[in-house]
Amino acid sequence: MADNQMQGSEILMQALKDQGVTKIFGYPGGAVLPLYDAMHQQNAIQHILVRQEGGAVHAAEGYARSTGKVGVVLVTSGPGATNAVTGLTDALMDSIPLICITGQVPTHLIGNDAFQEADTTGITRPCTKHNYLVKDVNDLARVIHEAFYVAASGRPGPVVIDLPKDVSMGFGTYLPPEKVKRKSYAPRLKGDPKEIKKAVALMAKAKKPIFYCGGGIINSGPKASELLTTLVRSTGYPCTLTLMGLGAYPASDPQFLGMLGMHGTYEANLAMHECDVMVCVGARFDDRITGLLSEFSPNSKKIHIDIDPSSINKNVTVDVPIVGDVGQVLEDMIKVWESSRAKPDQKALKAWWKQIDEWRAKDCLKFVQKGKVIKPQYAIQRLYEATKNLDDVFITTEVGQHQMWAAQFYGFEKPNHWLTSGGLGTMGYGMPAALGVQVAHPDALVIDIAGESSILMNIQEMSTISQYRLPVKVFILNNLYMGMIRQWQELLHGGRYAECYMDSLPDFQMLAESFGAVGLKCEKPEDLDGMIDEMLKTDNAVIADVRVDPMENCFPMIPSGNAHNVMLLGPEDEADKPISEEGMVLV
Repeated sequence: MADNQMQGSEILMQALKDQGVTKIFGYPGGAVLPLYDAMHQQNAIQHILVRQEGGAVHAAEGYARSTGKVGVVLVTSGPGATNAVTGLTDALMDSIPLICITGQVPTHLIGNDAFQEADTTGITRPCTKHNYLVKDVNDLARVIHEAFYVAASGRPGPVVIDLPKDVSMGFGTYLPPEKVKRKSYAPRLKGDPKEIKKAVALMAKAKKPIFYCGGGIINSGPKASELLTTLVRSTGYPCTLTLMGLGAYPASDPQFLGMLGMHGTYEANLAMHECDVMVCVGARFDDRITGLLSEFSPNSKKIHIDIDPSSINKNVTVDVPIVGDVGQVLEDMIKVWESSRAKPDQKALKAWWKQIDEWRAKDCLKFVQKGKVIKPQYAIQRLYEATKNLDDVFITTEVGQHQMWAAQFYGFEKPNHWLTSGGLGTMGYGMPAALGVQVAHPDALVIDIAGESSILMNIQEMSTISQYRLPVKVFILNNLYMGMIRQWQELLHGGRYAECYMDSLPDFQMLAESFGAVGLKCEKPEDLDGMIDEMLKTDNAVIADVRVDPMENCFPMIPSGNAHNVMLLGPEDEADKPISEEGMVLV
């Protein structure tokens, strides 16, 4: 047998090694036993055994998002693959680079309704960037190398490799990455110089400019965030970030207006509405940002920089489209800005900042901590104060009110340290994502800011956290309700709280201990700082149960169906600005 002849399972292991993979998140099953056997006979790649395949994908997302590397998942056929679908869709919506290897029944049984068979490529086609069904072991190495390229290039995303058992057991030729010829997929990285010059000229003439930036900057790499900061500071213009973009620009910078969108700041949304030049960098004008499309920033010229051509002019028509990697485009824009000696209209800019400061004076995130009940905003605020000066802190979230409060009250100074489910809004994301972050950064502080409902979606991953002795901290804002559901039912459905209250929640303190973790509980505001301190000092995994006001709503808020300059700043606004029937459809 030739030197480069290997069993399919060995080809897979070798290809993963050559791609620089050191961690795999997975769960074994019949169709992938040869792969697990091959993995058992090597030490270069560590396998992290999760408790459910959905947890494996979210963990790989956390790993990928926090490192910039491709996350890798290995699951079996049938239910193993279908359990991964939510995570794959989440990764697609948030542009996370993943490789998901799914076992499949032998090729001669495909289509025969064999045991644990599912049409994995058919099921995953709408929720992946690309997928493969490997029918010949001699194609396996090429497919793996190609899949990594597709997942990480252009707009990143998940790629599925469906691997029949007979292919993983057969013998074939191994090809190293350098011998694999790439096919036609070649995303454009450099922006059109003419469009860049046009954009810079438009920016220089602006009276009311704003930078609107999203997760595409994070995906481009840390340098892109540095370049964005350089450009924004050199112009003196205000900057706002999407939920997925937090950390791309320092939260403490005076030019930062906070997050925009449905639960964004008053000043960010009003500035977006009133601006005359909007520079959109790596964001996609989604519905949670725009509000009523027909009234979105009606008087502005729009510049849109994105590596994905299909995102440009998809929801909002723009004036200057620039297709390219945002890092490379920003670098070129800085050069053109400096070489052209562009000078903004300082008088107009001063007036613009005066207007923004008037909006800021509304202090839209203000709250009052009084009485014996902990306000959820206060809990996040105290957590931030306790951790903001620590070296390396990663925050993940579940989905709901706590997610929005975390985005509002936790300040991020650098990219890749905020991980949340933005596009799909996947409950149960935060804990497995934190698991993946902790695997990637064993010495870092990793905190999952959670809700008591969302955390139960993937609570089984506490077992994984325990097995690998991962010191993940779970910080639960426990309001006894599915908080965001309750809020919408209050605003839209006359306070009829249908099926949003959980009256049989576990004792999270005891639950933590049952998993070998440390359980903490806090019910009084005066005890909060002490509990946070204890959580941070604990070397073990921690579940901290923080009992917060069950009826607190998340403000500010753009009422569904309204323009993005129509905002509820607090409960007192609810009656004045009722939500229309059309708006109810959009929640």
